[in-house]
Amino acid sequence: MLKIYNDLTNQKQAFVPLEPGKVKMYVCGMTVYDLCHLGHARVMVVFDVVYRYLQAQGYDVTYIRNITDIDDKIINRANENGEPIAALTERFIHAMHDDSAALGVLEPDSEPRATAHIAEIIAMIERLLANGHAYVADNDDVYYAVDSFQGYGKLSGKTLEDLQAGARVEVENQKRNPLDFVLWKPAKPGEPAWDSPWGAGRPGWHIECSAMSTCCLGDTFDIHGGGADLTFPHHENEIAQSEGATGKPFVNYWMHNGFVRINDEKMSKSLGNFFTVREILDRYQAEEVRYFILTSQYRSPLHYDDEHLDNARGALTRFYTAMRGLPVAEAAGGEAFGERFRAAMDDDFNTPEALAVLFELVREINRVRPEDERRAAGLAAELRRLGGVLGILQDDPEVYLKGKPRILTASFSAHIVLSDEKIDALVQKRARAKSEKNWAEADRIREQLKEQGVVLEDSPQGTTWRRG
Repeated sequence: MLKIYNDLTNQKQAFVPLEPGKVKMYVCGMTVYDLCHLGHARVMVVFDVVYRYLQAQGYDVTYIRNITDIDDKIINRANENGEPIAALTERFIHAMHDDSAALGVLEPDSEPRATAHIAEIIAMIERLLANGHAYVADNDDVYYAVDSFQGYGKLSGKTLEDLQAGARVEVENQKRNPLDFVLWKPAKPGEPAWDSPWGAGRPGWHIECSAMSTCCLGDTFDIHGGGADLTFPHHENEIAQSEGATGKPFVNYWMHNGFVRINDEKMSKSLGNFFTVREILDRYQAEEVRYFILTSQYRSPLHYDDEHLDNARGALTRFYTAMRGLPVAEAAGGEAFGERFRAAMDDDFNTPEALAVLFELVREINRVRPEDERRAAGLAAELRRLGGVLGILQDDPEVYLKGKPRILTASFSAHIVLSDEKIDALVQKRARAKSEKNWAEADRIREQLKEQGVVLEDSPQGTTWRRG
């Protein structure tokens, strides 16, 4: 039975959906003012695997991933660029979709935008005011009163006493309590604004997700996910808002993926130590990046460096080499591997252990292939089927192994690489040299290709090649 580590209870719990056979899942998406970096990629890939696995287990999943398209960062970036906010957000939404598709991430069932749900946001704020959980300050800001919600801190483990002890009171602050957070703010000159009972303004960040998630999934739903950095205050505030407005439990299972780290520091734009997805895809195939993300259990830190990505490339090369040249067949003979794979995934989506099972399956394919190609083909089909649950191993082995020309240097500097056609011509030239017993020329061509990162593999059936 699937068990999920629930950050609300700090323990693994058997997953029991609200409605048998159906799952409602919401994941906090991107604030679209810049290109996605590897931290964003991890969120997308992690919850894509959750989505895929739940579907593979027969659940009817409704997956919602929002877009924040109005925010201080968006307004500031648009002003810096001298472009309309709508133009900025549309450009980066398209870029996000391109990056997501490149990484093999399935589209969510819905992708609500904050600006399209202003009416629902206003309605939720009105309910909070009516329920005594919010107030209008003298400057017309609307704030959530954290001390009005008895369960505040239950997700993050923080107490109001501890938070208040470390709170800083700002000059001319209109809050009743330093911990109170904004639900609605009057618009400044030149900023986007919507009419509301409290005047023209725009929503605070936290209320957007409460309104969009409950609008799309109902007052209570099964799974809420996002990066660990959102646990507090964002997700804590979502709980306070949603439960304060509805009087019902908000989410049953809270999931947070760990940070991406570089040199023992969290990868983030504020620290300036991040790589965009596009920068990484200039050097590695998308499937290699996805595989690298899955080598760490989703709650653990993910340590970024070239060595780990090179290891991902080596692992996928081994998988695709095992499948290369085998006839298409139905999955057969791999039931024991499938059971172990499912056991790994049932243990809080343990992708490293699931990948270890796939390696065992590869060893079995290579063991039986010389004597029973038909059985090997059935096992390879099982490998592809299980890989599909993780969003990997769906490519043609020839396409992956020959791959796109890669930058082979340690930096992002340009490096001349051979085209597929040139490689094929050199392989044929080497074959002629071997047939003429011109071993020196054959060896010279092999070394020439090796210097370009091309590996030749000779067999009785001929020579194949792959990019190393």
